[in-house]
Amino acid sequence: MNISIPVNSRLNRIAVSVFFFIAGLTSSSWASRIPDVKDKLHLSDAGLGGILFALPVGQLISMPLSGWLISKFGSRQLLIWSSIFFPLTLIMIPLATTSWLLIIILIAFGLWGNLLNISMNTQAVGIESMYGRSIMASFHGLWSIAGFSGALLGSIFVSTDIPPLYHFVVIAILISVLISGFYKFTLPSSNVHEEKPKLFVKPDKSILLLGLIAFFCMICEGSMADWSGVYFKSVVNAPEKFITLGYVCFTGTMAAGRFLGDKMITRFGFTNILKASGCMIAAGLLITITLPYLETAAIGCLLVGAGVSCVVPMVYGLAGRSSNMSPQFALAAVSTIGFLGFLAGPPIIGFIAQLSSLRWSFALIACMGFSTTLLAGSLKKVISLN
Repeated sequence: MNISIPVNSRLNRIAVSVFFFIAGLTSSSWASRIPDVKDKLHLSDAGLGGILFALPVGQLISMPLSGWLISKFGSRQLLIWSSIFFPLTLIMIPLATTSWLLIIILIAFGLWGNLLNISMNTQAVGIESMYGRSIMASFHGLWSIAGFSGALLGSIFVSTDIPPLYHFVVIAILISVLISGFYKFTLPSSNVHEEKPKLFVKPDKSILLLGLIAFFCMICEGSMADWSGVYFKSVVNAPEKFITLGYVCFTGTMAAGRFLGDKMITRFGFTNILKASGCMIAAGLLITITLPYLETAAIGCLLVGAGVSCVVPMVYGLAGRSSNMSPQFALAAVSTIGFLGFLAGPPIIGFIAQLSSLRWSFALIACMGFSTTLLAGSLKKVISLN
């Protein structure tokens, strides 16, 4: 049955998609210039690692605040302000002259980034309810496309020896144009279910389960982001020019899966897609482990990317439909639990690799990915999936 979508709803969807693009573009622009910031401050690898931890600190600080701020000021207001300050903070990064100043700026960068994340997902939940079907994955697909675009632009700026400050100013100008053109078409706060301000809301069983699924999925995502290159270099013994092949394959199918995901979810349902996602993650990692050759490892990474692609959009969409919590609080809770997995994955890989081998580390991550399949079967008992 075809559902007629009002023109305004389509404009709302396009506008919020633009803000997902803004978030991905800003984050990837920073990532592309990390080596330049490292060289400017003469940081060691260990020193850079310690400083980069400031970013998730800022994100964690913002998580208990995000639901309260949306309830007090509305998701549209927080979306607009965070999308302005996120790229403005990006401009401040190359101006840091000391490690401590960089840490402070990165904490602020992480804070604004996560406030943008929660507010734009709250808006996306509201639009999805207007459509009456799954569209959340396509929003996250725009974030992935923006990440690729930001990385590509970054490589162009780096290759032409343009300093990070000028690079980030160009990005901020581009984003300001996008904001001014689309902010009016985002959902008014009255169109999004927002409760009275509360600093803390205890998540119910369904939210905890969704958060746990996000946790295991994001362990896999974080591990692939930080360790796939190392795996291809030390285990696969890939030539220098193919060391990043695994990550490229992973991100490529993750982006493609998000654009295809909504149709698949509508056709097969949340539970079946979640189960299939966990199986693909586990199968992809097991192929990479048991057949550590360039071609087969690349195929494994393609499967992992496809498996990871729709899990977080799905749990965000389901959290936003919670009957016991308003979208912003449910999203903040699921995001917090899931993000802890993103933080935990890379250190777990390193610890297990130190004790045994990198292949055993990936085997453990494969088991965690398969947990998505196991947990998906419990969803129907605690949450409506209609």
